Amino acid sequence: MARIVVLGSAAQDEVLWLRQPLHEGRHLDARQRALRLGGGGVNTAVPLGLAGHQVSLLTVVGTDGVGDWLLGQLRAAGVDVGQVRRVRGESTRSLVMLDPAGERTIVNLHRCREPQPPVRLRTLPADAVYVRTRETDLAELLAERAAAALVVAHVPPLADGSRPATVLVGSESDLPPGFLADPWGCGRAIAGEWLRWVVVTRGASGASAWGDGVRLSVPAPVVDVVDTTAAGDVFAAGLVHALVQGRLMEEALRTAVAWGSATVACAGLPDRDALRSLA
Repeated sequence: MARIVVLGSAAQDEVLWLRQPLHEGRHLDARQRALRLGGGGVNTAVPLGLAGHQVSLLTVVGTDGVGDWLLGQLRAAGVDVGQVRRVRGESTRSLVMLDPAGERTIVNLHRCREPQPPVRLRTLPADAVYVRTRETDLAELLAERAAAALVVAHVPPLADGSRPATVLVGSESDLPPGFLADPWGCGRAIAGEWLRWVVVTRGASGASAWGDGVRLSVPAPVVDVVDTTAAGDVFAAGLVHALVQGRLMEEALRTAVAWGSATVACAGLPDRDALRSLA
């Protein structure tokens, strides 16, 4: 299997399962409360590791007890934490509220950031690099990696030249109308000469991919929605999983949609057996 570096956040999520939908001005009841691993980097790294890849998470955690908890949970999940740095202060924490329909609302309680660009990315052995962060100081590092390896990067950010990458991935709900009107043209401005595909997730409608003069679309299966948290991140994991095996984009898109849909149908991340059956 492949060596994959995932650059993104690691968070402790406090999850509340609500008895009623969120509504302004109301008092709400929660039927359950729990802590679990979260963060865009973690939600992509863990499924890739479960699928058999050698995954290194490049992120930061704080020097608090939450940081200790995060490192322990990541090791237990089989993720290499050798590139996790600790910075003084609190770790990233979020409050995730799930309504009865499985829709999530996320409140960021604290974000832990690395003060400088992670230059260690330059020398890490990797067949693929996945980037799930809105930091805007990564262009030079990503250009170096994109020249020799598969780089899949999440958007936003949308600034010209901000994400040198082979594949850009974004959610329809996060992207402005101008981008959605011309994904390939806007993607080329963001990713530069390395770009081969722009992929946009469309929720229950599936996903689409734009190449140079071509568009592909894959529908999503109908599933009972349990928890929409991390569906986009696991979609990206499925996409990377297929691409590093040399699959063409249409097949990779189908794999990604299957992984994302499996995530929606369960509470939290899919387990090893679910991913193996999908693979």
